Amino acid sequence: MKLFDLKGRVALVTGGNGGIGLGMAAGLAQAGAAIAVVGRSKTKGEAAARQLASHGVECAFIAADVAREAGCRAMVHDTVARFGRLDIVVNNAGTNIRKRPEAYDAAEWHHVIDTNLSSAFHACQAAYPELCKTGGGKIINIGSMTSIFGLAFATAYAASKGGIMQLSKSLATAWAKDNIQVNAVLPGWIDTDLTRNARTQVEGLHDRVVARTPAGRWGCPRGPRRHRGVPRQRGLDFVTGTAIPIDGGYSAQG
Repeated sequence: MKLFDLKGRVALVTGGNGGIGLGMAAGLAQAGAAIAVVGRSKTKGEAAARQLASHGVECAFIAADVAREAGCRAMVHDTVARFGRLDIVVNNAGTNIRKRPEAYDAAEWHHVIDTNLSSAFHACQAAYPELCKTGGGKIINIGSMTSIFGLAFATAYAASKGGIMQLSKSLATAWAKDNIQVNAVLPGWIDTDLTRNARTQVEGLHDRVVARTPAGRWGCPRGPRRHRGVPRQRGLDFVTGTAIPIDGGYSAQG
């Protein structure tokens, strides 16, 4: 486990107060990292910080609206002021407006793009000098299965998540010399508050997802404890049928 020891490191997780963000923050905390939970809701954020602190690490809620560039810069500043450094950034905050593409208005389009894509760019920009100060770091951008295919009822979301994948490749190429590794994670249908709302808005979505998914279920933010009565490993049970390049960024340049 020494390979995954994060003691003395500080991780900033946007949208870390629930769903995938909270699951990732918990994994980082279990590895020993101090956690800055970033969000807009003080109640949810402080509750998440208390939950994460149960892993024996220092945690704090940082209030920020990541849809604004100033909010992204402020959250990085506040994290460094609170913990003294920054080593890991998880850009997880996201939103969705489920409509047919012809039904979007400009404000709705920009709201989704600003929250999901522009926020990640501005957070990475703000974090860059702080990561350089510590000799490098890790950036994990949360994309989506819609980074690689479309959904008729989520055009703006899919566009933002496609952008996340290309943003990650570009930053990885630009900042490799600074010992900053940038990667995108592309979750599928994970059981979170966001997707529970989708199931109420899109008729038949649950059954279609289960029917198409070989695993026969939705993913869990932290992995299932049991499956069909059999104890399972928690970490990678929903990762299958994929290929992950480990090539120092060679393929990211095309």
